[in-house]
Amino acid sequence: MTFSVIRVPADGAEDVVVATHGPEAGAVYTGTEDGSVFRLSPDGRRIDKVGFTAGRPLGLEFAADGRLLVCDARRGLLWLDPATSAIETIVGSADAEGRRELTFCNNAAIAADGTIWFTDSSSKFGIEKWKDDFIRLTRTGRLIRIDPDGTRTTVLDGLAFANGVALAADDSFVCVAETSTRDVVRYWLTGPSAGMRDRLCSDLPGYPDNLSRGSDGLIWVTIASPRDPVVERLQRSPMLLRRAITKLPAALQPAPKRTVRVQAYDVRGRLVHDLDLDPDQPGAAYHMVTGVREHDGVVWFGSLHEPGVARYDLDPAQPGPNA
Repeated sequence: MTFSVIRVPADGAEDVVVATHGPEAGAVYTGTEDGSVFRLSPDGRRIDKVGFTAGRPLGLEFAADGRLLVCDARRGLLWLDPATSAIETIVGSADAEGRRELTFCNNAAIAADGTIWFTDSSSKFGIEKWKDDFIRLTRTGRLIRIDPDGTRTTVLDGLAFANGVALAADDSFVCVAETSTRDVVRYWLTGPSAGMRDRLCSDLPGYPDNLSRGSDGLIWVTIASPRDPVVERLQRSPMLLRRAITKLPAALQPAPKRTVRVQAYDVRGRLVHDLDLDPDQPGAAYHMVTGVREHDGVVWFGSLHEPGVARYDLDPAQPGPNA
């Protein structure tokens, strides 16, 4: 099992997605805080800039036609054509009359029929003040669906910092991470529980960020930072205190701890993989994993802060504690 880091030309390679079809199959894509979207060859020897959103790209997902769905925290939900770099807005941060539509577009998944599921993390705070929403626990996050005919529906609201999104392999349910409360909500789309919600997993060891479904069919969950008892005490404190804390200089506020950790769950919510790696290993220092994608036995990582993506080769002889 090996862990390695591939540097990219900008900071904050927040999410990762792997192309599975076409001439670029196997290539890894990521977006950075300067608005760029990069394509990396699997060995990291070639890095091409394929797009520029003029915002802050976060979650990435491929559509069947080869276009890249981009959740841009500042510009909204976008299509990017990697072949031409053309950008098309699906849902903007504001409509034609200037009314706010999305505050913090974060992560997405696409169903087999083309239905798009994506999150708007908060209606109160954008990406620059994500800690404010986290500590104040506003519960204003949303899971939104866009049908193939363009109809848009808020399916779940009141979410505690709605973040990662992933669909079951048979599209029987969609999952959304509630970062502030350390759980992953499951919303059933088919079967006797259709229209109901429960939890795929809860009481996670840290704060989940992006989700993805791997080629192994598992739901992969990033743990961006370990559980912080101080933060959770603050979340239960009077709002006046919470507001005061978020107005302190950044150096005096609670901060994410250095960690490299992702987990994978099966459709019944059983833990299959728990990769808890050294964030300061020689030659491959890396931390705050916010994006994850398993593809053919390789787990790719993205980070909100790091100027690169990382890869970890799973050991096929050790499938996990509960496989």
